[in-house]
Amino acid sequence: MNAVFVAGTDTGVGKSLIIGLLLRYLKGKGCSAITQKWVETGSYKGYSRDIQTHLRIAGIGKIAATKRGRVWGVEKYVCPYVFKLAASAHLAAQEEKRRIDIRKIKNSFTFLKNNFGFVIVEGIGGLLVPFNRKRLALDLVKELGLSLILVAENKLGAINHTLLSIEALTSRKIRILGIIFNNAAEENSLILKDNPCIVRKISGQEILGVLPFSRNIDVLYAHFQPIARKLCRKLEI
Repeated sequence: MNAVFVAGTDTGVGKSLIIGLLLRYLKGKGCSAITQKWVETGSYKGYSRDIQTHLRIAGIGKIAATKRGRVWGVEKYVCPYVFKLAASAHLAAQEEKRRIDIRKIKNSFTFLKNNFGFVIVEGIGGLLVPFNRKRLALDLVKELGLSLILVAENKLGAINHTLLSIEALTSRKIRILGIIFNNAAEENSLILKDNPCIVRKISGQEILGVLPFSRNIDVLYAHFQPIARKLCRKLEI
């Protein structure tokens, strides 16, 4: 499948950063890639700030080109649901007296998959985030048959969060392409070094790489390129 899901061990771990860097890499290879966010909360402007972050990091002004020419009005497919309250998707929808329709999300994903060379879907917070009282975001990942990249903020506590996330994924038989650790600022260097090693030894999952803490996108991109090459081999891009 010409798509991948990028999930985090928690909210704010660096999913948008990783996706922006991957989008930049794929665009550099000439791939007509696009990103998607099924549900965004905490946006008072009616559009996805995370999608804007992807484009900024990738150095793209706007979404336009597809493998079938130019597709206008794709924004509604890129982020089907945007809510004002910064909360879990089910609560943000409830506060606006709206309902998240899984079919709308699936149709939006299918549209992008059919019109772009590759789709990178950003998760909503952590893994077990509910759309409603019955459905989790991870249920849809499973139904769509998406492979997954797991992003963990590399800090004290990352071992527990990462191993629990791996258990949730393996129990659902969702393919994990690998784990990317995103270094937190001002963390003990011994912890930063040990976390990926112990997670790999316990889980058997591949650590795709570790990103240093930096506010310089070009520095981060230089460190990300070896990770991107590994991912492209796995995804056969």
